[in-house]
Amino acid sequence: MQMPDAPFPILLIGSGGREHALAAAIARSPSCSRLFVAPGNPGTAALAQNVVLDVADHAAVADFCRLMGVKLVVVGPEAPLVAGLVDDLEAAGIAAFGPRRIPAQLEGSKSFTKALCTECGIPTAAYARFEDAQAARDYIRANGAPIVVKADGLAAGKGVVVAETVDEAIAAIDMMFSGGLGAAGEAVVIEEFMAGEEASFFAISDGTDAIAFGTAQDHKRVGDGDTGPNTGGMGAYSPAPVLTPELEATVMREIVLPTVAGLKARGTPYVGVLYAGLMITQGGPRLIEYNARFGDPECQVLMTRFTGDIVAVMRAACEGRIRQAKASWSPDPALTVVMAARGYPGTPARGGAIEGIAEAESLPGVTVFHAGTALKDGALVASGGRVLNVTARGATVREARDRAYAAVDRIRWADGFCRRDIGWRAVAREG
Repeated sequence: MQMPDAPFPILLIGSGGREHALAAAIARSPSCSRLFVAPGNPGTAALAQNVVLDVADHAAVADFCRLMGVKLVVVGPEAPLVAGLVDDLEAAGIAAFGPRRIPAQLEGSKSFTKALCTECGIPTAAYARFEDAQAARDYIRANGAPIVVKADGLAAGKGVVVAETVDEAIAAIDMMFSGGLGAAGEAVVIEEFMAGEEASFFAISDGTDAIAFGTAQDHKRVGDGDTGPNTGGMGAYSPAPVLTPELEATVMREIVLPTVAGLKARGTPYVGVLYAGLMITQGGPRLIEYNARFGDPECQVLMTRFTGDIVAVMRAACEGRIRQAKASWSPDPALTVVMAARGYPGTPARGGAIEGIAEAESLPGVTVFHAGTALKDGALVASGGRVLNVTARGATVREARDRAYAAVDRIRWADGFCRRDIGWRAVAREG
C-alpha cells in the first residue's frame, strides 16, 4: 500500500517499553510529521501525543486515522495483530505495519507454527498437540523429562514451562487445563527438549522476501542465574555473539525465508517483523517459536543500536520492496535491565513512587524506557509488572552492562527489583 512522499502522521499502537523505544525511533524519521501513540505511557508522552483509543474497536481506530490524516499504523503488541487489526485497517485503505490475522497465527498458535515447520521442512523440536489433559499426561509419562509444555495460545510470554521432571510437566498440564492461563491453555503443545544456547533473530518481511534485522539474547527467568519462573523478559543485549554471520545466513536460508515462502504459497503473505526464537544446538540453529512483532525487551536494545530510518524500513515492507531498505547499526553493543515490581511475575505491587530517572539518564549512553508507569497527582508511579527498561550502549557488553547498572542504582523505587546478571554470557565471552 503506497504512502505519500511528503512527511505524514503515524499512529503507534501499544503502551510498553517496546513502544517507547519504537516511538523514539519513529520520531527521528524525516517521514514522520506527527506521532500519535495509543494508549502510550509517560515516556512516549515526551515524544508524541498519547491518545485514548479503544484498540479493540477497529472501526474507531480507522476513524481516528481518517480524522487525523494518519497514513501508517505501526502495531506494537501481538494481541491486536492476532485479532485482525491490520486486516481491517487495510480494508479501510490505511497502511499498517504488521502481519494480518492469519499469518499472525505464527505467534497466536504454537500448533499453527509447528504445522508450517513440518510443511516447509524448517528445523524445530518434535511435538504433539493436545486438547485433553489425560492424553497429555500419558504422552509425558511415555516420553519422560526434560520436556517442554506450552500453552497453544497467547499467554503474554508466560505460557512455556521447561519441565525438568515428569511431575513438573504434569503440574504444568494441570495448571493450563484448569484455566491458569485462560483461553491460551485450552490446548497445549508438548515439545522435545532442545539443548543449546537460546538467541533471538529478527527479520522484516514484505510478504515475498525478507531482510535480517538484528539479533539479541533475552533473559527469561525472573532470578539471577536463570532461576525461578519464566517472565516476559528480565533483560536483553544486542547483538547476540552466539549468532555468527555464518549462523545468521543459515537462519535466513533454513528458517526465515522458507517461512515467508510457505505463508505466501498458502495465500497468506507475512508482512512485518518476524521474530525467531532460536536454539543453537550442536546440529545448528532450530526454531523454538515465532513472535509476530518486535520482542520486549529486545526491541529496546535493537532500537538503541539502530541508526537508520525505521519508518523507511517499515514503508518498504508495506510497499513490497523490502530489499531496497537499508538497515544500519551502531557497532556498540546495547544492554537493557528490566526493573520489575515486587511480586512479578505474579501479582505486582502497583502505585509505588519512582524517582531518579533524570539522574539515571544523565550517565553516558543511558536511556530509560517506560514499560509499566503512570502519572498520579503529577508523580511517576508503577502501574505494571515490568516497569522500567534501563538501557545503555557501550564499547563492549561489559561497559554497557556497567553503565546500565550504575543507572539502575540511581533510581529510587522501594518496590522495584531487577536481576543483577544481565549479559553474563556475552561478558564471559569477552573475557
